[in-house]
Amino acid sequence: MTEPVYILGGHQTDFAKAWSRNGEDISDMVREGTLGALAAARVDAAQIQSIHVGNAFAELQRQQAHLGAMVSQVVPELWGVPAMRHEGACASSSLGVLAAMAEIEAGRYDCVLVLGVEEFKNLPGNLASQNQNAAAWQGREDIPCTFMWPAAFGRVAQEYEERYGLDRRHLNRIAELNYANARRNPLAQTRRWQFDERSFTDDDEANPLIEPGTRRQDCGQVTDGACAVVLASGRFLREHRRDGAAPPRIAGWGHRTAGLRLLDKLERSRGQAYVFPHVRETIEDAWRRAGIGGIDAMDGVETHDCFTTTEYMAIDHLGLSAPGQSWRAVEDGSIDPGGRCPVNMSGGLIGCGHPVGATGTRMLFDAARQVTGEAGECQIEGARRIQTLNIGGSCATVVSFVVER
Repeated sequence: MTEPVYILGGHQTDFAKAWSRNGEDISDMVREGTLGALAAARVDAAQIQSIHVGNAFAELQRQQAHLGAMVSQVVPELWGVPAMRHEGACASSSLGVLAAMAEIEAGRYDCVLVLGVEEFKNLPGNLASQNQNAAAWQGREDIPCTFMWPAAFGRVAQEYEERYGLDRRHLNRIAELNYANARRNPLAQTRRWQFDERSFTDDDEANPLIEPGTRRQDCGQVTDGACAVVLASGRFLREHRRDGAAPPRIAGWGHRTAGLRLLDKLERSRGQAYVFPHVRETIEDAWRRAGIGGIDAMDGVETHDCFTTTEYMAIDHLGLSAPGQSWRAVEDGSIDPGGRCPVNMSGGLIGCGHPVGATGTRMLFDAARQVTGEAGECQIEGARRIQTLNIGGSCATVVSFVVER
């Protein structure tokens, strides 16, 4: 990386809030996220030189497009600042971060706002579920199902079972950990949810089957929310910040894209070590750009867990176990709080919540809070370097960041 990119601050809305029930909508999320990030970063609106908005489904959920212009509409102090919107399914706001970083590294701008935002609770769940299918290859996935994404990641579970063997006890444990982590996160959607001893088993009443390979507790929680961060160059810091320690920086990044259709990706990886080789390459790209050797340099990870299977896949692709042996890192406590490399101390998508377009920035924000010791009860003691892994669709768009201080 040619130019350091620093994270000056950020803001996350409460992911448990259903905005439409309060007479509010996506524009109100945009306003809170923007103003909150500016305040946290101690940046005036006049210092923002560019804006990037990540969103996946606003046209379908709210018939609202043109979200780049939404920011200056609801925060008039940003009127006239160049802005654009990015769509990459669940990785939408990570694409916004990449675009902002490119602008900073090129010397085009020195202070950039990146906002991720999504609204889901304004429509019935079955309609919202159908809208999310737009991130798949419509009509061509060839996965018979009622609910596309639980079925697709159930198919990933089947793939692990066929290649390496899979014990569902390990998927249930991933769910249990993420919900437990979320209870310590004051902004998590599920922080007050209650479970009993049967909830994280294959009990058909307490944890019913949604699609083959996927039960209720395996599923990430699609919700409303926004998360924004302010990124800046070293030059901006030298000119405007002379107090205190340097803020965290994005030390490395990876970005790869495969095709839409899940079964094509699985077929292309036959005979290879990893189920999704391009995911592994994305992770390695981030390490290489950060100048580090691998996962042992990390103090923790914020990874995509739209389903427990996704996190199970991430564990071996990140190198926390050998390929196909993610269960070892689950069983030996490596991913637990206090473990070798705690995963999703925020609660992840399962526990914290998954406002699709906001998930990438939320991961980045939580990584920054970890390395600055500002993660509250979710804090990893002594954390200096955190990696994120954000995916869109069935691992079609993949982005990873390394954040360090």
